[in-house]
Parts: sequence; C-alpha cells; structure tokens
Amino acid sequence: MIEDPLNAIPDTGKILGLDLGTKTIGVALSDGMRYSATPLETIKRTKFTQDAERIQQLIAENQVVAIILGLPLNMDGTEGPRVQSTRAFARNLTPKVNLPIAFWDERLSTSAVTRMMIEADLRRDRRAEVVDKLAASYILQGALDRLRSR
Repeated sequence: MIEDPLNAIPDTGKILGLDLGTKTIGVALSDGMRYSATPLETIKRTKFTQDAERIQQLIAENQVVAIILGLPLNMDGTEGPRVQSTRAFARNLTPKVNLPIAFWDERLSTSAVTRMMIEADLRRDRRAEVVDKLAASYILQGALDRLRSR
C-alpha cells in the first residue's frame, strides 16, 4: 500500500499551498480550521534564495505549520522532468523552512482553474495574472478535503 503523502502534516494549523511553475510560484493559504484554501499571491521566480525568502516571510506572517506542494505528474501518472525539478525544490526548501512538505497530485489543476475562469468570463490578461495562485488554491483544497476525510 502506498503511504498517504499527508501523514507528515500536523493535525492543526494553517497550511501553505504552492504551485511551482518555471516562471512563477502560485501561493495559497488554508484557514486555521482547514475548511478552505484561499489564493494568496503569485511569486515571480528569480533565484531560489529569493523565492525561498519570500516563502519564509509568508510562513512567518501566517504561522504556517506545513506546506503542500503540487506534484506535476504526467497524465499517465509517471514522473517526468518537472517532477524531478519539484522534488529538488522541496529538498532545497526543507532546511530553510523546517516544516513538513507533502506532495499533492496537481494533474489538471491549471486546466480546471482556467475552465472556471473562462466560464466566469474573466478576460485573458486577467486570467494570466491569477491562474497560478488559483491553481495553488485548487491543489491545497484537494489536500484539505483529504485531510478532513481521514
């Protein structure tokens, strides 16, 4: 049996959700009761150190106890180069934040969020501004739903 990726997450406290892209990092935050994930911001990626510093600031400002990181699996469930890059990011981030980081399958998160925005008649330029943090929220919400059902 495959171990639940959320086992390392503490039972209480806010969780930060990250959708790692090549140019941006979408960020979402759970409420204290872990009922909902709210889009927080989009970090424009620069160097890892600066990206990590911004994540550390968000953790401190919001008393975050864990991180959910979207895992970009291929549609058939296999791991490609983007998964390796995401795992490397998590390995590098772990000593800087000293929090549990759990991976969550993010397949179709961006397309689902984009579809919702199109249905809401959001302009293309506006969609581009918010898609990453909404995708992070979508990923985090999936993990929150699983945590509540355990």
